[in-house]
Amino acid sequence: MKIAVILCTYNRCHSLAKALESVASSRMPEGVRWEVLVIDNNSSDETALIVREYQQRFPGIFRYIFEPTPGKSNALNRGIRETDADVLTFMDDDVQVRYDWLYMLTRIFEDRQYAGSGGRILPEAGFSRPAWLETSDRYALAPLAVFDLGEEAGELKEAPFGTNMAYRREVFSRFGDFRSDLGPQPGSEIRSEDTEFGMRVLRGGGRLWYEAAAVVYHAVPKQRVEQRYFLEWWHGKGRADVREGNFGGGKNLHFYGIPLIFLRRIIMWSLRGLVSMSPSQRFDSKAKVWWLAGVIQESFGGYRTQRNPSVSQPQGTP
Repeated sequence: MKIAVILCTYNRCHSLAKALESVASSRMPEGVRWEVLVIDNNSSDETALIVREYQQRFPGIFRYIFEPTPGKSNALNRGIRETDADVLTFMDDDVQVRYDWLYMLTRIFEDRQYAGSGGRILPEAGFSRPAWLETSDRYALAPLAVFDLGEEAGELKEAPFGTNMAYRREVFSRFGDFRSDLGPQPGSEIRSEDTEFGMRVLRGGGRLWYEAAAVVYHAVPKQRVEQRYFLEWWHGKGRADVREGNFGGGKNLHFYGIPLIFLRRIIMWSLRGLVSMSPSQRFDSKAKVWWLAGVIQESFGGYRTQRNPSVSQPQGTP
């Protein structure tokens, strides 16, 4: 078996060095060939220099590939094209992996019935939850890329997050590439390129595995533990949900492409935020409002585009 780790990076040379250091320490069984493809998505910092240093320190492990077209999905798809590995794994430039991460994440592929796998993504050591953040919701820490379904492995019924996932190569031949209208790119922080692909696989009958022992630790910069960052993330998530086709159809009444049910919900969550006594409950309501605002904005933009193809969809946040 040959395994490729695809790591896309953009102007994060300092955190990239930590990520490369951690994955370079991976311990794999004899007979398993593996490499790390670093896809530089047009960085202007010292990314190329950092990768060259690691190529010298760990010969045969790291490959540097420059992808000039902006957009994470473009970088991901370039990485897929650049390798003939049987299994493709993915990590980001702001995580650190355990020495056994790569083995734990990929050992399930000895079982032919599984098309992909995902592991646990935990915040880096020292992270503490701010008082305004309600964490009882399963995806409360999704803006920090936290994905934790517990310590027991088992079949995965939802899409894994992109910095700790793996798929057989043939999955991409069957289900296509990552969508270029999703994923961070200049002028847009709309994400979900990873989860959209995972759901495509699941809906197409592919089976996924959750490997609790495959752990990565995600950096949590100070600027991300701020309400503004969370609100903008949820707004982008709402827009991504519409692009994925999760809303907009059905029998709901619409107003300029916007399901009226969402207009009612945004009023409801706004009122709940005003009357809530708990700071975390107030912020939770506000985050839902921003998510709904993203859904409404993208729904309206899609309506305008459908009515007049020359009109581009709106950008920005509330």
